[in-house]
Amino acid sequence: ALAINDSITKSFIEDQIFRIDHYLGKETVQNIMALRFANTVLEPLWCAQHIEYMQITVAETVGIESRAEYYDHAGALRDMVQNHLLQLLCIIAMEPPAQMNAYAVRDEKLKVLHSLRPIEAQDVLHKTVRGQYADLHHLGEPSYRKEIGVADDSETETFVSLKAEVDNWRWAGMPIYLRTGKCMKQRHSEIVIQFKEVPHKLFHNRGSIMSANRLMIRLQPEETIRLTLNGKSPGKGMHLGPLVLNLDGEARASKRHWDAYERLLLDVIHADLTLFMREKDIEAAWAWVDPILAGWKKYGQPAVAYAPGTWGPLESDHLLARDGYIWHNPDAY
Repeated sequence: ALAINDSITKSFIEDQIFRIDHYLGKETVQNIMALRFANTVLEPLWCAQHIEYMQITVAETVGIESRAEYYDHAGALRDMVQNHLLQLLCIIAMEPPAQMNAYAVRDEKLKVLHSLRPIEAQDVLHKTVRGQYADLHHLGEPSYRKEIGVADDSETETFVSLKAEVDNWRWAGMPIYLRTGKCMKQRHSEIVIQFKEVPHKLFHNRGSIMSANRLMIRLQPEETIRLTLNGKSPGKGMHLGPLVLNLDGEARASKRHWDAYERLLLDVIHADLTLFMREKDIEAAWAWVDPILAGWKKYGQPAVAYAPGTWGPLESDHLLARDGYIWHNPDAY
């Protein structure tokens, strides 16, 4: 990254460089900033005092396809976490920018990257999980090591999950779990904001089914935003159940959304740098990722095998279970 940035900046100044991350062009991703910074209902609650944890999942059903020559030297951490997932983390964790322009927005995102608690040395053993899809049951399912161009003894991870923490005033003590993988059960990208439970369960003994409020921001396959609340069920008595509010609305959903690359290329034409990363952003992201790679190498953390068509290795579930949480999979709600 340093070499590429050095080469580019010999010919162009930073304001002429547009580093594209197509996730930042998604309609729902941009809507996160609108939800946060244009609504007094949400922004005062957007902190560790009211949020239990956050999750970011980017799951793919395909394998590496014809990308073995690249992927076997990269792996999921470099391929997905360093860019897509960390950029999503920055958007949900950033402070309100002073102005809605490229300089202010990118400054706040950079502060998040600088505030990420390092995962170094033995931290990798209990804060990260590496996985690799394999034909565990000998059913003729895809297996990474049998992909054309992949070494027979490759330890490259096709799945990674980890626990990130932002050490600043707003987020201290609250975990953000990241997960991405190939050959998983569903093509699914989603951000889950899990709020804390009410301090006193007033309706607990009335046969009510209550759960903590949850904001689900889905990026693919469809782009939706849903807020889960507790409300009274119809009929006699005060029996509560979940209410799901669709914050997109049918009218908005019926309109054609720009493709992420369409939006970003139009921004290039208009010289709008807001959704593009700077040299400092790239370097800060790698500065956080590189110690994880070094820790994996030093302590020999293996890539645990997982069956295709699942949500990854069981070790990933254990990562959250140690904190008393579970992954929110779309087939479970």
